[in-house]
Amino acid sequence: MKIRKIFQYDSLLVPIIAIALGLIIGALFMLLGGYNPTVAYVSMIEKVIGSSYDVGELLRTIAPLILSGLAVAIAFKVGLFNIGVDGQIIMGSLGALIVGTQLSLPSIIHGIVAVLFGALLGGLWGAIAGYLKGSKGINEVITTIMLNYIALYSSHMMIRAFMPQEGTQRSELIKESASIKINFLSDMMGGARIHWGFLIVILVLVFYHYYLNKTKWGYEIRVTGLNIQATKYAGINSSKIMVRTMFISGLFGGLIGTFNVLGVFNYMAISASTSGIGFDGIAVALLGGNTAIGILLAGILFGILTYGAQGMSFGAGVPNEIGDVVISAIIFFVSAPGIIKHLLYRFRNKQKRTENTDETTKSKKGA
Repeated sequence: MKIRKIFQYDSLLVPIIAIALGLIIGALFMLLGGYNPTVAYVSMIEKVIGSSYDVGELLRTIAPLILSGLAVAIAFKVGLFNIGVDGQIIMGSLGALIVGTQLSLPSIIHGIVAVLFGALLGGLWGAIAGYLKGSKGINEVITTIMLNYIALYSSHMMIRAFMPQEGTQRSELIKESASIKINFLSDMMGGARIHWGFLIVILVLVFYHYYLNKTKWGYEIRVTGLNIQATKYAGINSSKIMVRTMFISGLFGGLIGTFNVLGVFNYMAISASTSGIGFDGIAVALLGGNTAIGILLAGILFGILTYGAQGMSFGAGVPNEIGDVVISAIIFFVSAPGIIKHLLYRFRNKQKRTENTDETTKSKKGA
């Protein structure tokens, strides 16, 4: 296959080139700082596959990134910019915490109810922004940002009032019956925090793909996102679609919070700021092209970079900020695809001119 034919697949090449450029820029920063990029990147890989514990913790890092990417992506599909995933995570955490600490249920049922209630709370929190946008025309960027802070500080109030752990800045621990941790796998992997949420993430990926591409509701989402004016002629209620889509987006975010409380930490911390996972989800969705398989691969990549940064720090002495530089560079090139496409265009033209020159030379020789 000729090189210029390969470059016809821009949708695949743009993220690949963005990743490569991000790694190159990270290497340049390491060289400027006096660090060895080869040693740093090798240390990063060794960290993520160095032991069964590291593999387990890598999976724990990847799972919320995938869910966050899906939460942002489905909102993108309907034409909305959901930067309130962090708030939806908090509400999911709070819902799981309430059920996990205040109810007494049989082991399996307790965890399921806690996950469902937390996801529902996150979904309702997202639906608020969808309702305000669809029915009142209020910009979702403003409402989701404000809802992040409302969720953060209202959760603090709830924890201090009803579920405090005296002498600490966190809630009390959930009951053992509410835990979704897979104890035997955790023991096999050196204590890595493995939970049933990993299976749910796979199911959510399948649901996302099927829902958007195989159902009437997914078609309505795509039509609304492409041209909201066309929905009037198609008989689609765009306001209802926005509310429903933001509910699903918030539900994905809420699941992240439930997994953190029920499968990782077993409590909810009183923190001065949000986790930032929601903003990471924007990058994952962009790099993944808002597709299920793309978001899966992008989540894995960002998980490797995030968790592997610890290996670069300890193995090569590289500051964690270098890992952030790599991620930021990748995001920059993905969000500005015109730069990469311009480079591809120039490369194509150069290849075409070379081929034309070769054909002309052969024609002259043949004559």
